[in-house]
Amino acid sequence: MTSDAAAPLDRVERGHLLDAWVEVRRRIAELEAQATALLGERIGEHDAEVAEHPYHRDAIYRSMIAEYSAAGHLSRGAVEFAFSDALALQSMPAVEGAFTAGRVTAAHVREMVRAASVVREAVRNGRADAAVLGLYETAVLVVAEADSPARTRAHARQVAAALAGETLLERHRRAASERSVTVRSLDDGLALLTAVLPETLAVAIQDRITRMAREVIRARDDAPAPTFLDGEDPEDVILPEHIAPDDPLAGVIFGEDSTFTIDPLASPAAPESISVPDDERTIDQVRADLFSDLLLAASPSPALGNDLDGVEARIQVTIAATTLAGLDDHPAELDGHGPLDPDIARALAGRNNGWSRLFLDASGMVTETDTYTPTEGMRRYLRARDQHCRFPGCRMPVHRCEIDHNHDHAKGGRTAIDNLAHFCRSHHQLKHPDIDSDHRWTARSRPDGTIEWTSPLGRIHADRAPRRVMFV
Repeated sequence: MTSDAAAPLDRVERGHLLDAWVEVRRRIAELEAQATALLGERIGEHDAEVAEHPYHRDAIYRSMIAEYSAAGHLSRGAVEFAFSDALALQSMPAVEGAFTAGRVTAAHVREMVRAASVVREAVRNGRADAAVLGLYETAVLVVAEADSPARTRAHARQVAAALAGETLLERHRRAASERSVTVRSLDDGLALLTAVLPETLAVAIQDRITRMAREVIRARDDAPAPTFLDGEDPEDVILPEHIAPDDPLAGVIFGEDSTFTIDPLASPAAPESISVPDDERTIDQVRADLFSDLLLAASPSPALGNDLDGVEARIQVTIAATTLAGLDDHPAELDGHGPLDPDIARALAGRNNGWSRLFLDASGMVTETDTYTPTEGMRRYLRARDQHCRFPGCRMPVHRCEIDHNHDHAKGGRTAIDNLAHFCRSHHQLKHPDIDSDHRWTARSRPDGTIEWTSPLGRIHADRAPRRVMFV
């Protein structure tokens, strides 16, 4: 008996496929660089037209955008961003060269170009020398050519903050006055609610509703199905007194065996025991529902505090002791996101009793942290060192990761700093011993904190520990 199924590829063949994919990706980046260069040429033509007909500047610009939007089947906003990036790239020859050679992708370029706006502003205002932009390019390309666009974004923002700190503070404080909430109607009875907030609050909101959504889904999956007595009609079930007949929860069945776990920070009026039958919502849908519930059910008051009072110690902020004491206004860092207004960092510090003092070596790497007990000290050290999952390119923050023994504890691996790292659940499972060796990854630590991953194909991918201090 024969089978038509193709034989699985061996390691060498899988390696050839991977190499071919990487090469195609490089050629795609080259083509994207060529497309960006063509937009740059069109910008030059646009400027010449405007110089000849200055009174028609707006019409000339709108016509150009519309022309490329229609031909490329793109939105006006996407085309405007593309032209803006192409214009900025003309003043960044090192980034442009890496893009042309296919060493970085369009996504990397987008992050580097947009973060550079802070440096360009400092140069325009005379607060920084023109050579600073070249220094910025060199510093960000080190990461961009070896890491993901998401990590490039965080690194680029840190470099920009270091090179134009005072300008950055002014930008943050000015931007805070632009916070707003807007609504735009969409099709099918939906609407887009957009909130422009300080980044600390936006990150805290997203983190809170994500944790609450996971609790809802966990409780939903664990809850027994609602049961009724023989002959009992669900519509005859009496609702608790706090549920009004016209409340959206009026159709929910309550019973003694039902369970529904609410985050402790949720509205105090929320019922403690709810079972929602046939609830098949995705985590995004649950997040959206919780977002609506929290906004519509909450009643702000002096007793409940302000927005910063609701931020738990799940946001990790790094700030110099001199800045914390108010002796200077150097930017703090919202780990994983970028620079933070020191006033906001000081306000958060005043509301948090979980302090970690870090000791740095000459290169800015965390070497130890003060502690009372060794176990907690190791955890605090690893949180400070890793900041996020240590698989190359992954940005999952440490509070959503697991601390793992790189060399399996069951096989003699020590519970020591040089054998521990944070991995998100997905990447942690890659090295699980139950996985066949043809598909299992391995990880080991180097003395400098670098995690060296070895793929099933034998390829080695190094993930370097994020730096706390940069010298630019």
